[in-house]
Amino acid sequence: METILTINNLHKKFRHVHAVNNVSFEIKKGNVYGILGPNGSGKSTTLGIILNVVNKTSGSYSWFNGDLETHDALKKVGAIIERPNFYPYMTAYENLKLVCGIKGAPLEKIDEKLELVGLLERKDSKFKTYSLGMKQRLAIASALLNDPEILILDEPTNGLDPQGIRQIRDIIRHIASLGTTILLASHLLDEVEKVCSHVVVLRKGVVLYTGTVNGMISNEGFFELEANDKQSLKTILQQHPAIDKIEENESKLIVYLKESLEAADLNKYLSSQGIYLSHLVKRQYSLEEQFIQLTSSAK
Repeated sequence: METILTINNLHKKFRHVHAVNNVSFEIKKGNVYGILGPNGSGKSTTLGIILNVVNKTSGSYSWFNGDLETHDALKKVGAIIERPNFYPYMTAYENLKLVCGIKGAPLEKIDEKLELVGLLERKDSKFKTYSLGMKQRLAIASALLNDPEILILDEPTNGLDPQGIRQIRDIIRHIASLGTTILLASHLLDEVEKVCSHVVVLRKGVVLYTGTVNGMISNEGFFELEANDKQSLKTILQQHPAIDKIEENESKLIVYLKESLEAADLNKYLSSQGIYLSHLVKRQYSLEEQFIQLTSSAK
C-alpha cells in the first residue's frame, strides 16, 4: 500500500513548551486517519508542520515516499486548518472560481464539488447567507477542487450543531469511499470512532497509541455476572486462570480478563462447579474508556 506521509521523530518547541515531542507515524493511501487528543495536545501544530506553515524544531517528514519535495507534494494535498475564509458578498460559485484560478483547477470542478458537499442548489447564494455548517462544507469543496490525494481537516465539526456535525461526517465518509485519503484532527472521541479507520492518540505532544481504531478498542473485555450465591460465585471465579480481577457492583460482579475467554466457556465452567448464573453479559471497552486509560496512565 502506497505511503502518503511519513513522520519521523518530529519535535516542536515553543520556548518552554514541547508542543510536539518525538512524534512518528505513517499515513497509508486509502484510509481515514484521526489525530485524537485534548486541546493543547499538539494536533494542530503537527498538521501545521507537515503543511509547511509551522517550522519544526527537529525530526523529519516526507510526502509520497519522499519522491516529491514538500512544495510540489502540497499541490496534491487539500487542507482546511482554519475557519473558512471566503468573500462574504460573493456567491459560492464566484468564491470557488477564484480558488480554481489559484490552484489551476478547471471550472467544471466547481459544480462537481458543490454537488458532493450538498451545496449545488445554493451555488448562487452569497457566502454571508450561509450557516456555519454550510460554510464548512464550502471549505471542503474548495479543498477538493484540485482532486487531492489526501484531504487534511483540523477539527472539521467544531462549533457545529448536531445536524451540521452529521452532514460533515457523512461527507467525510463519502469522500473516503471515493478513494481519497483523509487525515483529520479532533478532540471528539465520537467523531474518530464513527469516521476513522486509524487513529494516532496524542497527549502533551507525545504519541500514546498509533494503529487501527478497532485495534485500540479490541481487548479481552469484561463480564457482568450475577448468581444467587454471589460469594460462592466470586470464590470460584478467582480460581480461573483467565480472570484478572473482580469488582462488586451492587448485586453483580464485574469480572476483568487477562486473556481471551468466551461467555459460553465461562458459563460451562461455572455450571460444572455448581454455579448457575441469572445474569451474564460480556462487554468491550469503548474508545472513550481506552482513551481515558491511555491518557491517565501517561500522566
